[in-house]
Amino acid sequence: MDRSVIFEKLTMVFRKIFSDNTIVLKNELTANDVANWDSLSHMLMIGEVETVFNIKFKLKELNKLADVKGLIDLIESKLN
Repeated sequence: MDRSVIFEKLTMVFRKIFSDNTIVLKNELTANDVANWDSLSHMLMIGEVETVFNIKFKLKELNKLADVKGLIDLIESKLN
């Protein structure tokens, strides 16, 4: 899957989970940059990502994530 398609789908997930249609994803975006991104919404977002991309994450993979770029890289690795 093309990286731009991943970005597009991920943007839709973020806007849905965080109820904010103005969210614009960028590689360096973190939880500190998004209102309402707490531990519960994080798990909801991860669950939605798994559903949308039809993938499953391991806990150790999620613990390494620092920003959106890391999440996109992880999604890409799961899809390839």
